[in-house]
Amino acid sequence: MQLILKYFPNLTEDQIEKFKKLEALYQDWNLKINVVSRKDIDELYLRHVLHSLAIAKVIDFKDDTNILDVGTGGGFPGIPLAILYPECNFHLVDSIAKKLKVVNDVVEGLGLENVKTTHSRVEDIKGTYDFIVSRAVAAMPTFVHWIKGKVSKHQNHDLKNGILYLKGGDLSEELQGYKKAAIYNISDFYTEDFYDTKKVVHLQVKYKA
Repeated sequence: MQLILKYFPNLTEDQIEKFKKLEALYQDWNLKINVVSRKDIDELYLRHVLHSLAIAKVIDFKDDTNILDVGTGGGFPGIPLAILYPECNFHLVDSIAKKLKVVNDVVEGLGLENVKTTHSRVEDIKGTYDFIVSRAVAAMPTFVHWIKGKVSKHQNHDLKNGILYLKGGDLSEELQGYKKAAIYNISDFYTEDFYDTKKVVHLQVKYKA
């Protein structure tokens, strides 16, 4: 928890309480279902929570922003971001029902009223969103295809509407077709070795009717 406060010192008491509760909720579920790998559960804040919050170092979401988390898995990056931005709307989607069962329990346990979840493939989700976030669920060309038509036309941020993707390693080949993609090194925000090769990729996606 000290790790979160190191980089996000201005949290409210309510936010601190919610972030503290995360560990117990995930540890309890991990005994029943392997949501987070066994070695990662001991470093939940470093490898999952703080990693998810790296998106907040690239953009400060304004109130009422609509965000879709694709392939949320155990609720990352959606749940940590939803705690950080209680006035934004988060829609967490995954095609694996047992993972969403965990997410729903965590959301309920934290009392998060700004999160809704759907058991579905993202292609079947209706509606549009300001930003679509995810954590390396597919190569960028595949991901762009999945979310086609789901980005809102109305712009509210300096950063253009589109994808905010948490990825690692060398992305030059994967992003060669996306000349306008902006790559942010997470090591510019966090000093821990774990983030040396981790990145946030922003890709503007234009609205298509």
